[in-house]
Amino acid sequence: MASINGDGSRPTIDATVPHPARRYNYWLGGKDNFAADRASGDEIEKKFPGMRTGVQANRAVLGRMVHHLAAEAGVRQFLDIGTGLPTAGNTHEVAQRADPACRVVYVDNDPMVMTHAQALLSSTPAGRTTYLEADLRAPSKILSDPGLRDTIDLDRPVALMLVAILHFIPGRGAAQPLVDELLEALPAGSFLAATHFTTDFMTDAERERYRSMQAAGRIDVWPRDHAEFGALFAGLDLIDPGIVPPSEWRPDAGAEKPDPRLVGMLAAVGRKP
Repeated sequence: MASINGDGSRPTIDATVPHPARRYNYWLGGKDNFAADRASGDEIEKKFPGMRTGVQANRAVLGRMVHHLAAEAGVRQFLDIGTGLPTAGNTHEVAQRADPACRVVYVDNDPMVMTHAQALLSSTPAGRTTYLEADLRAPSKILSDPGLRDTIDLDRPVALMLVAILHFIPGRGAAQPLVDELLEALPAGSFLAATHFTTDFMTDAERERYRSMQAAGRIDVWPRDHAEFGALFAGLDLIDPGIVPPSEWRPDAGAEKPDPRLVGMLAAVGRKP
């Protein structure tokens, strides 16, 4: 997630500084990244070999979550915040395979994502897809944006997708008010689908190594444990199987389940009663 400039202007692309969206793209095997992103990704993966596995598992669970919400739960509106660079299996593609009339609003604040936004704006004739340049840290601006209001009816259920984005909000408890504000604006029958990096499955030595890299500014991902991640779903009805590693959230038949220590993520979907 890109930062907001002090004067409110859009940040520029700096190819010399690694960026989470581009590094994520690199781990997924994409081409929309720079040398700094690849170097950062390689350094992290050298210290924590499961990072690439976790990213791939996270991308796969996004598709399964969206499919469940559209095909089984009957959701027809999706608010995907922190969408990142486009790749195969974007939210609107999965949702509109279940029902071409699905509507999706993508939100991101990375200038490189904006450059590629046109790829996200494709939609079936019956549905609609909109891209907003906005920041998760300003929920009110997202919710009041005319583009969102023109695309999503906030009086009808919405699936709020916060996939691999909340761990870029540093500080214990810092993600909670953002999620609460977004959910407060959504009606009963809406869903929260989220994934989050965790060190829960690491050894003590790995956790200490991670904290050292984080303190040195070489890692920009803020881990949250099962309890803090679970608190984001307070008041919601968790969908089976509850809070689990992404590879264990409704896996496809016969799919391999990598060691949770390699995945290093938590995933869950909850319904607002």
